[in-house]
Amino acid sequence: MFKGKYKIADKVVEINSIYIQVQDLCADYSCDDNADFSVTVSQSDIDFERDKSAAEDIKEGIPTRVFSDSYLETLAVYRQITEHLLDDDVLLFHGSVIAVDGEGFLFTAKSGTGKSTHTRLWRKFFGERAFMVNDDKPLIRLTDNGAVVYGTPWDGKHRLSTNTSVPLRAICILERSAENHINKITRKDAYAMLMQQTHRPGNAVKMAKTLTLIDRLGENVSLYRLGCNMDISAAEVAYNGMKG
Repeated sequence: MFKGKYKIADKVVEINSIYIQVQDLCADYSCDDNADFSVTVSQSDIDFERDKSAAEDIKEGIPTRVFSDSYLETLAVYRQITEHLLDDDVLLFHGSVIAVDGEGFLFTAKSGTGKSTHTRLWRKFFGERAFMVNDDKPLIRLTDNGAVVYGTPWDGKHRLSTNTSVPLRAICILERSAENHINKITRKDAYAMLMQQTHRPGNAVKMAKTLTLIDRLGENVSLYRLGCNMDISAAEVAYNGMKG
């Protein structure tokens, strides 16, 4: 068993793992403070992740992917962490978050739409004013004053993230379009996507808390829909629309 402590979304987590991979994954978040809580992964947790992945592949109509136990353990660890963090009003959200001038902009979409490609355009357009917060699975804390988005070690295949947090200015649903255009939308318009892109626990109590946090997210963060192509002008259109 491997053990380490890491500060994630302002909470210190002790991770007890079977494999070293998850400890290596979290190395940039290492912390010596007392743990707020701990997670321990068993083989049954790893098997659950394998079965879940296979079920998703069948649903998508793609060949069943084969993953190592050590990789599946990283997913099992994050699942436990995120379900603990629900008690602190922290939500796992699937999307790509970039910060410009200290404010976070989260882009979410169906898989393959081009979230990472779009945030790459932002980095090219804004240069040193911009940095990636997280390119895959950021955490969002809901507060009385809005929302804060955090980088995490679970940052996608390109490993784009920063161990930091910024105020979350907006969430934008990304769609492909020949012409770039952006519109502000309501919580009702965005709700299906907010639900789809949030981790949904199997536990009924945790799920109820998740639904409450989704409602708060829709109330406290500006929501947009962006139709975009892959020209760099898409970054300018998106930014101006969300800052205006």
